[in-house]
Amino acid sequence: RPAPSGGLRAAPAPAALNGPGPADSPGLPSRLSPGRPGPVPPHMEAPPRGPAAQEVEDEPLLLAELKPGRPQQYDWKASCETWSVAFSPDGTWFAWSQGHCIVKLIPWPLEEAELSCKAAERKNRGKADVSGGGGAKEKTLECGQIVWGLAFSAWPPCGAKERDGLLAPGRFCLILATGLNDGQIKVWEVQTGRLLFSLSGHLDVVRDLSFAPNGSLILVSASRDKTLRVWDLSRDGKQVQVLSGHTQWVYCCSISPDCSMLCSAAGEKSAFLWSMRSYTLIRKLEGHQSSVVSCDFSPDSALLVTASYDTCVIMWDPYTGEQLRTLRHVALPPALDYGSDIHTSSLRSVCFSPEGLYLATVADDRLLRIWDLELRTPVAFAPMTNGLCCVYFPHGGFIATGTRDGYVQFWSAPKVLSSLKHLCRKALRTFLTTYQVLALPIPKKMKEFLTYRTF
Repeated sequence: RPAPSGGLRAAPAPAALNGPGPADSPGLPSRLSPGRPGPVPPHMEAPPRGPAAQEVEDEPLLLAELKPGRPQQYDWKASCETWSVAFSPDGTWFAWSQGHCIVKLIPWPLEEAELSCKAAERKNRGKADVSGGGGAKEKTLECGQIVWGLAFSAWPPCGAKERDGLLAPGRFCLILATGLNDGQIKVWEVQTGRLLFSLSGHLDVVRDLSFAPNGSLILVSASRDKTLRVWDLSRDGKQVQVLSGHTQWVYCCSISPDCSMLCSAAGEKSAFLWSMRSYTLIRKLEGHQSSVVSCDFSPDSALLVTASYDTCVIMWDPYTGEQLRTLRHVALPPALDYGSDIHTSSLRSVCFSPEGLYLATVADDRLLRIWDLELRTPVAFAPMTNGLCCVYFPHGGFIATGTRDGYVQFWSAPKVLSSLKHLCRKALRTFLTTYQVLALPIPKKMKEFLTYRTF
């Protein structure tokens, strides 16, 4: 039987995914390719949605693909990975680490494709800018080192004074932080492509970056030197804290939307939860059987998810440390497991949807999955080769993924209308901790719902 409307149908990967083609001529810029829907295998049919949200989206599919064009002198296989992709908080820019020390800044929405499944090709030459929505132009940032992490923030924060003539008076703009292979962090003005800061301190690769969502210009960086560092860009990029305790490379960091907590994931079986007020360790979240590689907070800060090479995503209550859900990906049959710590279903990335009811995961089994947290099962699948990262569009409706080949793919995702009770829960949990909810003089079932013990 066909999948219910809104299930992501498995689609044949575009030909571009299979390797370089005629379009990859020297100096050719980004390429857009269309996607096509396809049938869902019987064992991957999407189950019905839960009552917490009402689906309003037509059948999702692969919308577009961005493919880098590299100068001829580069080796196709070396340093071509897209380790990170990011949307600006307002959804007006997309950043793409396309390998070979280059970041593309692309105005959103895509002008030629408009996410309409029509093939289009950017005809600019060399570094020439391409006009996008609202007159903005595509930028190319040459970072000088392999780029691993990306993070956007508004600049300057509301009410801040202009500083040092870095920006034109009265301008509101966006900045992009890039984490580099040599341990540096470079911070750029998005609208002009101008370098604002070079932050030094890490001794190895800066693997991930996270800005405080409140616009305070606090930046946290995660590195292979086994530390996290906290920077204050409002104080000329001053390093304000070094967080130590991990014994392996730190892969990921995420600041909670209420800016009270920081989660970090390293090549260890536990994730660390830190206070963003005192910069001290709150607790270790233990439950995975292999390295934790990705983490993300829900939009109301009430939930935290961690993804691991053990093929599982665990959903936590960050205030109590309690495990609330375990989402298991298909593991290797025992006969085929040769004792390796990494399996074909090892997780690479996890992220929450903007309304907080769905998760997207990328795994080594070449599948993008969308999970309904109430049902605890995937409700949508998409085939992708060599996936490394995923991120939801801030306003929902689709997901961007990056691959080892340097490509970016855009997938439509179930777009939902949250139920009134979930909206109320989300509003309350933005300022109430789990302990504060449990102390309220309300029925037990209501407490269970507000603390996500039930949906």
